[in-house]
Amino acid sequence: MPQAPATQPLIEVLSGRRQAVPPLWMMRQAGRYLPEYRELRAKAGSFLDLCFTPDYAAEVTLQPIRRFNFDAAIIFSDILVIPYALGRAVRFEAGEGPRLDPLATPEEIATLATQADFAKLEPVYEALRRVRRELAPEIALIGFCGAPWTVATYMVAGQGTPDQAPARMLAYRHPDAFAKIIDILVENSIQHLVGQIKAGADCVQLFDTWAGVLPPREFARWSIEPARRIVAGVRKQVPGAKIIGFPRGASGQLPAYVEQTAVDAVSIDWATEPAMIRERVQPRAAVQGNLDPLALIAGGAALDRAIDDVLENFGKGRLIFNLGHGILPETPIAHVEQMVQRVRAYRG
Repeated sequence: MPQAPATQPLIEVLSGRRQAVPPLWMMRQAGRYLPEYRELRAKAGSFLDLCFTPDYAAEVTLQPIRRFNFDAAIIFSDILVIPYALGRAVRFEAGEGPRLDPLATPEEIATLATQADFAKLEPVYEALRRVRRELAPEIALIGFCGAPWTVATYMVAGQGTPDQAPARMLAYRHPDAFAKIIDILVENSIQHLVGQIKAGADCVQLFDTWAGVLPPREFARWSIEPARRIVAGVRKQVPGAKIIGFPRGASGQLPAYVEQTAVDAVSIDWATEPAMIRERVQPRAAVQGNLDPLALIAGGAALDRAIDDVLENFGKGRLIFNLGHGILPETPIAHVEQMVQRVRAYRG
């Protein structure tokens, strides 16, 4: 008799089926807190070489799974691969983060290509195929892209800024020109996410890291609406595709985001008010989060309390246990082990 395919706890939650033990993974789980990552990062040379060498990207993706047996692996890549595929210069300066050639005026925006060269992203899809072959069938593989608003903030300023004021100002002064960037990113992000699903991703996540700097009217225009278009566009090509949204800092605007985008889950940061999420978000979508990454560094009893708070707040509904943002490089590995053990011991 043929064996039934293995069920993936994370996909079960995204499909509407709560799990007694919440599936667990961490944003940035493949990263600098792991000595094996640091070793391979040094060998690769540049960050982009690490992302675009399938052997390296696949190995880095699998490293945290070998250590912690998380319920999901997330492909090692970056949110700025779309601008790179659109022909923009993208580089990563040591200790300073990403640098791009800025699109600071409507005239500069007019030079932006409309169609990405997806051959440049083939190494990402090859890495996904390799990881899916290596992963146990019950472990989900997550693909991702940056949300248009967040990616646009880096494209406009040419780098990250404390509150992404350059993009906010451009969107106020020249909304039509700014909308051109967003439209290009929406269409190419759809294709990139579909490409990742076809290469083996079981679900995808949309990272809107800078959503929280937007006032409500702008949040609706530049965060919710592009996400809605991406979700619809991906599902038009891949019916039933499972999609997680992460509009970081959205707080009280999360109910509208979930309702209007139709994401299967929403990732929440550690400052989000729990009762509002339980009452207005969790009945409609799964919740992912929301441990404070600093609690993971603190460890000990403080970490146990923080973990228990997440489980108490959200464990009675559909929950994917995660951090409220990415793991920090100085996090002790023993504290990650402590977290995994405590979450896995939960029986909701």
